[in-house]
Amino acid sequence: MLETKRLILRQWEQADFKHFARMCADPEVMQYFPATLSEAESEQLANRLQALIDLHGWGFWAVEIKATGEFIGFVGLNTIDGESGIPRAPFLEIGWRIAKQYWHKGYATEAADQAMRYAFFVLGVDDVYAFTAKDNLPSQKVMQRLGMIDTRLDFDHPKLPQGHPLERHCLYRIDKTTLLSANALGAI
Repeated sequence: MLETKRLILRQWEQADFKHFARMCADPEVMQYFPATLSEAESEQLANRLQALIDLHGWGFWAVEIKATGEFIGFVGLNTIDGESGIPRAPFLEIGWRIAKQYWHKGYATEAADQAMRYAFFVLGVDDVYAFTAKDNLPSQKVMQRLGMIDTRLDFDHPKLPQGHPLERHCLYRIDKTTLLSANALGAI
């Protein structure tokens, strides 16, 4: 479990699943993903994320608001395999998905900053990457607020069919020195 001023990043609980399913069925939340998810697909994903945290002790953690205990989505870390077809792989990815009613409150940035600290200071990685569809400007803004830099290594996502509107992706990166410099400058 990780904590920030306002949030708790923790293992998934069964009570999170119905909220997660509602979030993954929302076309606005899933705008930059290939499709919304059914309740069964959301449950499968939540079970997989829960199992990866059990296995590694970290992953895409469920995020709740400290003051209320409300589940708001997930933020965390994932390994990208060297055979993934994504530039610079293998690497550790940071990612997030937050329910629409919690957007524009700084939660994704706050939780992702804590997850990056975990990656650098607990896992000891040299750098962390994030990628998203080129059209997903909100996520790119979160990446920039975190101090991440666009690598300019745009790529076609290997799991999307050629010509898919979300096929083209951008890749952002941050290293520990940049994180510390960004914090010193008050960027986060």
